[in-house]
Amino acid sequence: MFDAKEFVEEKIEEIKAAIPGRAVIACSGGVDSTVAAAIVSKAIGDRLLTVYVDTGFMRKGESATVSKIFDNLHLNYRIIDASEEFFSALKGITEPEQKRKIIGAGFIRVFEREAKAFHSEYLVQGTIAPDWIESGDKLRDTIKSHHNVGGLPEDMKLKLVEPLRDLYKDEVRKVARHLDVEVSEKQPFPGPALAIRVIGEPTRENVEIVREACAIVEEELEAAAKRGEMERPWQYFAVLLPVQSVGVQGDRRAYGRTIAVRAVESIDGMSAAYSRIPHDVLEKISLRITSEMKANVNRVVYDITHKPPATIEWE
Repeated sequence: MFDAKEFVEEKIEEIKAAIPGRAVIACSGGVDSTVAAAIVSKAIGDRLLTVYVDTGFMRKGESATVSKIFDNLHLNYRIIDASEEFFSALKGITEPEQKRKIIGAGFIRVFEREAKAFHSEYLVQGTIAPDWIESGDKLRDTIKSHHNVGGLPEDMKLKLVEPLRDLYKDEVRKVARHLDVEVSEKQPFPGPALAIRVIGEPTRENVEIVREACAIVEEELEAAAKRGEMERPWQYFAVLLPVQSVGVQGDRRAYGRTIAVRAVESIDGMSAAYSRIPHDVLEKISLRITSEMKANVNRVVYDITHKPPATIEWE
């Protein structure tokens, strides 16, 4: 039986020994990295610098929300706007593995700069077991390269510390509840963010479309759950597909983009079943997307595929 209190106490002592100086931690404000930041902060205090990188691919209002989370945890932190850097690096890139590896390498370059300014040689990450399992190695096939594993450049100069490496998502949530971290029940969000929810090149225009669609999906599903119409799914989002289809606006022919809605139930992310969302709720999502985003989107579909054979994210 996993004991969160015992785990935290052991990790604090391990980290004190493993990090004699200063460290930076890559923190997105998600469950994994925030739990890692909370533990390492308890171990080394202000010798930890928490770094949040706004790649330009974050969800609507994400940076402001993350800032409040860090303030509540009394972390020493910096928020870096590196959006121009990331959009430039991904110009013309459509292949999913390339996206993940470019983003992973981009993160490391930002963290190396911040670590140098902070006089640190250690990088802490919130890597958990599914990240390195799915990224593969000499013994396992690569399902998808997680940016914090398969995306790490070979010439990285920082020493890596991963306190949650052997935990699964349900165990990380138990640690978050033990530490009273407010994001304990927050849905997972991929490190490459909305760049992999745009199937194709993640241009500024494409990212803005999927950002708005994701916000609508989250708002409607969370509202429906609060009304008691359904259980809140484990993870839920929108994906922008690289296809256009014929539609009608008023009495005129329209040619617009397609949004796929994805919602799943899972425990640890290693397998998942699609959520059986009530049709009334799906209709509200579709109506909002096609009315509020009618300049871009004229079709909404719902993904009813389990994991396996699919993965949770489309890329």
